Amino acid sequence: MSIPRIGDPAPDFTAVTTQGPITLSEWQGGKWVLLFSHPADFTPVCTTELSELARRNAEFEARNVKLIGLSIDSIHSHLAWLDSIREKLGIDVPFPMIADLDTKVAQAYGMLHPGESATVTVRAVFVIDPTRTVRALVYYPLTCGRNVDELVRLIDALQTASANACATPVNWRPGEKVIVPPALTVDARKKRQLDGTIEKTTAYLAFKTL
Repeated sequence: MSIPRIGDPAPDFTAVTTQGPITLSEWQGGKWVLLFSHPADFTPVCTTELSELARRNAEFEARNVKLIGLSIDSIHSHLAWLDSIREKLGIDVPFPMIADLDTKVAQAYGMLHPGESATVTVRAVFVIDPTRTVRALVYYPLTCGRNVDELVRLIDALQTASANACATPVNWRPGEKVIVPPALTVDARKKRQLDGTIEKTTAYLAFKTL
């Protein structure tokens, strides 16, 4: 089993979903994508995750991000689970859920880890940019629910770094200072030293307010 790495093209696929057949490259439509897998429908941790992602879907939309979920359950199971979440929790799930019964998508993205379980996907998250490049991936075990706050923060950091040719420091949040890449030539170092917007800590660590 191979796992797409950061910087790799995100594997394209066509799959059955709760919103009809989807081909990733067509459905993406120039947006960012957060593709996530869950172990199984009608399970407690997965229900809390799906509900929270649905509740906060507008935050992802505001960041030009589309959500799409996956498990190796049937489309009938997915639809019944979404009905149950709507009935019991009062939450509509607005994004598609892939019914990956043949495990083709799960295998393409390395979501099946036999050491954890031979029959269900782990909690994988892939952040895919508009060029369909994998920008981040995060894996969680079956017992640990994901932190949606961190997923939102990760997307903010990725988009900020992409738009401003910078990096983000530990625990960074939007509005905080970013890290300026080190200067790699003598001329670049001189120019940086004259830049009053850069807060230099050391030769290799400098910050800037965007």
